[in-house]
Amino acid sequence: MAKEIKYEIETHIGTLSTNAKGWTKELNLISWNGQAPKFDLRVWAPDHEKMGKGITLTNEELAALKDILTSM
Repeated sequence: MAKEIKYEIETHIGTLSTNAKGWTKELNLISWNGQAPKFDLRVWAPDHEKMGKGITLTNEELAALKDILTSM
C-alpha cells in the first residue's frame, strides 16, 4: 500500500495555463508532509484533490532558475 502524502498549499503564486478539462499548471508554495515549504510547479485538478507529477524547488533553486530564464 502506498504511503499517504500530506500537503498544504500555503501560497498560490500563479497559474501558467488551464487545459480543456480544467486542470491548471500552477506555481505554489507547498508544505509536503509537514516539512518546510518549497516552491512547487505541477498540474492540479480543479478541486486540488488530484495532482500530476511536478517539481519542487528550494529558494536557491528557484533563484537559479530565474537567472537562467532571465538570460535567455
